[in-house]
Amino acid sequence: MASSATALKTRRRGSGPTADTVAPPRNDQVDWNLFNPKIYHAHNYRTLRDDDRQLVTHVRDFFGSVRIAPTAKGLDIGPGANLYPSLSMLPFCGQVELVEYSAANIAWLRRQQLWLRRFDRSWDQFWSLYGEHPAYAPFVRANRPLDAFREKATVSPGSIFELKRARWDVGTMFFVACSLSADRGEFFRGVSRFLEALRPGAPFAAAFMTGSSGYEIKNQTFPAFPVNADIIKHALTRHAPGAEITPIMTDLRPEVGMVLATGFRRR
Repeated sequence: MASSATALKTRRRGSGPTADTVAPPRNDQVDWNLFNPKIYHAHNYRTLRDDDRQLVTHVRDFFGSVRIAPTAKGLDIGPGANLYPSLSMLPFCGQVELVEYSAANIAWLRRQQLWLRRFDRSWDQFWSLYGEHPAYAPFVRANRPLDAFREKATVSPGSIFELKRARWDVGTMFFVACSLSADRGEFFRGVSRFLEALRPGAPFAAAFMTGSSGYEIKNQTFPAFPVNADIIKHALTRHAPGAEITPIMTDLRPEVGMVLATGFRRR
């Protein structure tokens, strides 16, 4: 299962008669341990991009407007080298669980928790943006992001396809379902498994890369399914029919876009 997939490059499909006969790569055909979180983080999160600023602002305003119990358990599925989805839940939850499939990503996440002397300051800019909302401000002022992460976050190995049902009270899924496979069915199954892992009525935020057919990190290619807003809305209909779909302006690559879905798991 892929981690968050703000892609570095597009994977170009071949042309000619054989291109249409090759089955798209499925999730279990990819070695996700080859994912390089250090390069991924440096490229995407060392500085606060404008598209991530939009995503953080929308997620912050949504979670800041709903009631989340102080004892709530949060889920961030497939975080990879991206902490800002889990940071969005820390002020409101008693615990946030990051469920990740790639061993390389798990090791990177656990290093963030054990960084005792020198903090990764790249998350400060995201943390400050959360702190501009009154619901976040007291917690953000009182805690540094990685202190809060170490205190409340747990990192667990696991697959989106094997999540326990109705276990978490709030959830995030950023660039995962669209970037774990090139197979349409696996995209829909990934979205369903994420929503089914949330308790009825639970708020969630999910981000998707639109129009991407794959991505490359340090000469390793990874699959993606080229979703659009209509496909995303269809995937959410069964478990979150009232979800709001928000387009995100991005210049990451000419052929791709971003969409954020916020809403509640159907009761």
